[in-house]
Amino acid sequence: MATRHLLITGANRGIGLGLVRLYLRAGWQVTAACRSPERAQQLLELTQDYPLEIVELDVQCHQAIIQLANDIQTPIHLLINNAGYYGPKSAAFGDTDAEQWMQVFGVNVIAVQKMAEAFLEHLQAANGAIIANISSKMGSMTDNQGGGSYLYRSSKAALNAVVKSQSIDLAPAKIASLAIHPGWVQTEMGGPNALITVEQSSAGIKQLLDGYHEQMNGGFFDYQGAAIAW
Repeated sequence: MATRHLLITGANRGIGLGLVRLYLRAGWQVTAACRSPERAQQLLELTQDYPLEIVELDVQCHQAIIQLANDIQTPIHLLINNAGYYGPKSAAFGDTDAEQWMQVFGVNVIAVQKMAEAFLEHLQAANGAIIANISSKMGSMTDNQGGGSYLYRSSKAALNAVVKSQSIDLAPAKIASLAIHPGWVQTEMGGPNALITVEQSSAGIKQLLDGYHEQMNGGFFDYQGAAIAW
C-alpha cells in the first residue's frame, strides 16, 4: 500500500503543528504549508527525524495555491485546511471593521474553497480522500448564546456552508468534506486559559479522521467526535 499523503495549511504552530507531528509518527507523507517556513523553527526541527516537506504558502494568494498544486505531483489522501484568522478581538456590535472582515473571510472561507478547487485532481487520484476543515463551534447558530464576535462567527458559519456544498458536489469523485471544531485550545488564538492542550485537540482530530465513514460526509463534529448542531 502506497504511503498516504497529508497536505496541511497553517502548519507552523498550534493545532497545525500538533497534527503534523502525529501524522509523521503514523508514517504519513506530510506536506506542511505555512507563510514563513524560514521562521518555522519547530517544523524545521522535525525534518531532522522525518522526511517532512515544508512549503511556503499564503492562503490568501490564490495564484500561490495554484502554483503549489502544480508543484505537487502525488495524490493527496487528506487535505486539512487549518490556517485561520480570528481578526480584531473587539469586533462587537458598532465596532466592526469591514476591511478586517473581508480578510477574515479571505482566510477562513475563500481560501478553503480555492484549496479544494486547486487540489481536486490530487484528491481524486487518492481514490477516497478527505478534506478536513478546521471550523469552530462559534460558527454554530444553535450554540450562539453570547452574541458578538461578528467577524469570526460569520466566517465559520460560512465555512460550514462551503463544507456542506463540497460534500455534495465532490461525493461522486469519492472526496468527503468535514467541518471540525477543535475545542477551545491553548494556542496563540485560544489563549492560556483555554480548556484543552494542542496535543489533546490534535489527537482527537486524528482519531476522528481515522474513524471516518461515509455517513460522516458533510458533517460538523467536535474533536471528540460528537456532532454539533449547525
